[in-house]
Amino acid sequence: MKRLQRDAVMLSVIENLGAEGSWCGETHIQKATYFVQELLKVPLEFDFILYKHGPFSFDLRDEITAMRADYLLGLQSRPYPYGPSIVPGESSEMIKEWFPKTLKKYNPAVEFVTDKFGDKGVAELERISTALYVTLTGGVGGSVESRAQRINELKPHVETDEAREAVKIVDEIIEEAREVRTT
Repeated sequence: MKRLQRDAVMLSVIENLGAEGSWCGETHIQKATYFVQELLKVPLEFDFILYKHGPFSFDLRDEITAMRADYLLGLQSRPYPYGPSIVPGESSEMIKEWFPKTLKKYNPAVEFVTDKFGDKGVAELERISTALYVTLTGGVGGSVESRAQRINELKPHVETDEAREAVKIVDEIIEEAREVRTT
């Protein structure tokens, strides 16, 4: 996918997260984008690694910075203790107008993920996205218990009960995602 097409999809992710009530900080965008790309196979071409708070893409962080420099994104202050929200910038409508076919094609995937993530906090997003990471890298066939144990090994601050619940949520999301089409 070309850069400006990808930016149009990212703007859609950000707008849809906001519409679902998300605070829309970078963590929210990182985790939603991970699901859009890795679970629903939208070819955004970001490289993700397992990092401090779950799957993270330095490429995506750089793209968010570039989008801010191009006035496609802006920041909206939030009261303490929250960091700023990332919001569409003054040039965002123009980019979306340029790529209506791309947005139409990937809108079902974006809406599906943002509907699931819009009301989640950072800690829950970390657990759920790490559960997807473990599921995808360790094979979907792994038992709930073995995947929960692996999450706890990778992230000792995530209790096994929390990890188990995250795996169950991811399994439900994977099942529901089978119905989402991006054609």
